[in-house]
Amino acid sequence: MNQLDNKFYIRKFDKNNVLSSIENLPCQFEQVIQDFSKIQIPPNFFQVKDILINGMGGSGLGGHIVQSLFFDQLPVPLRVINSYTLPRSTNQNTLYLLVSYSGSTEEPLATYQEAKKRKAKIFAITSGGKVAALAKKDKTLTYIFTPRFNPSGKPRLGLGYTLAAQLLLLNKMKLLRFGSKQQSQAIKTLDQFNKVFSQVQKTSQNLAKKIAFKLYQKTPILVGSEFLIGSVHTFANQFNETAKTFATYFVLPELNHHLIEGLAFPKTNQRDLIFLLINSAFYLPKTQLRYQITEQVLVKNKIATLEYQPKSADKISQALEVLSLGSYVSFYLAILNKVDPSEIPCVDYFKKMLSQNNL
Repeated sequence: MNQLDNKFYIRKFDKNNVLSSIENLPCQFEQVIQDFSKIQIPPNFFQVKDILINGMGGSGLGGHIVQSLFFDQLPVPLRVINSYTLPRSTNQNTLYLLVSYSGSTEEPLATYQEAKKRKAKIFAITSGGKVAALAKKDKTLTYIFTPRFNPSGKPRLGLGYTLAAQLLLLNKMKLLRFGSKQQSQAIKTLDQFNKVFSQVQKTSQNLAKKIAFKLYQKTPILVGSEFLIGSVHTFANQFNETAKTFATYFVLPELNHHLIEGLAFPKTNQRDLIFLLINSAFYLPKTQLRYQITEQVLVKNKIATLEYQPKSADKISQALEVLSLGSYVSFYLAILNKVDPSEIPCVDYFKKMLSQNNL
C-alpha cells in the first residue's frame, strides 16, 4: 500500500483535519445558501456601477473565481484588489466587498474607513473579529458566518463560505445568475468530485493522487484560460500554502506572447518544471488550439506536461471541479512532502513581525 492510500499514514501529518475541511466544501455551500435566505439587500445597492473586492490570501480567492467565471456576463466592471488603499475611482456607486475570513486581515481593514468616507456600498463577509465589530457598530451590511464545516480553521479551506457568499450576494443584486438551479448543481458537483478524488479511492483509480505523484519533487506551472483563471489561481495558492511547494500560474493566450521564449534556460528547467494544462471544451476554439501548440513547444523544450480536461457539463461546475481537484492534489502533495498541510509558519512569522511594528 502506498502512503496516499494509507489513512493512518495521512493522519500522522494531517493534524488539524485539513482533509475533513476539503470534504466539507459542499456543506459550506449549503450552509451559506441557508443563511443567505435571511439577508435583505437595500434598494440603493441595486444602483451600483462597479464592484470592488478586497481580500487577501485565502479570503481573496473567491473574488478571483467570480471575476473570471462571470467575466462575460457581469453588467458592471468587477475588480479584485489586494491592497491597503482604494482606487481613486471608488465612490458612492461602488459596491465594496470587504472579505476577511478571520475578520482581522489588516489590508482590507485599512480600507474600511476610506470606503465609508467615499460613501461606497459596503458589504462585509467574515466569521467575526474586528470586521464584524466595526460592521455592527456602523450598521454595515454584513454576512457573519459560523465556520462549523471548516475544522482546520484555515481560510483557504473555508473558501465555500466566502465564495458562495459573493455568488449569492451578486445573484440577489441581479448582477449574475446563481439561482436555485445553479446552487443545487454546485453542491451536486462538489459532492461528485469528493467521491472521485476521495482519500478512500485508491491511487490506481484516483486522478488527484496520480497527479500529486507526478508533481512530487517538481515545480508545477499551471496554465488556465477564460472562465477558469480564478480556479487555476486558487490551485496555485493551494500548492503554496497547503503543499509548501513553489508553484505559479500563467494565463493562455498571454503566455504565448512571452513565456514560451523563457523555457530554454536554465537547463535545469528540463529536470525541475512540469506544466499542468487545464484545458476546457468550453474555451474558445482558438484558445483550445493554442493549448495543443503550447504543449508541442513544451515537448520541444523537453519540459514535462500534464493535461487536465474538466468533465462537468457547464462552466460553473467546471470551475468548482477544478477547485476540488486543486484542494485534493495539494493535500496529497503535502503528504508526499511529509508536511502538515494546515500549518503556514512563514506567513505566521510575517504577521508576527508586522504586529511588532507600530506602522
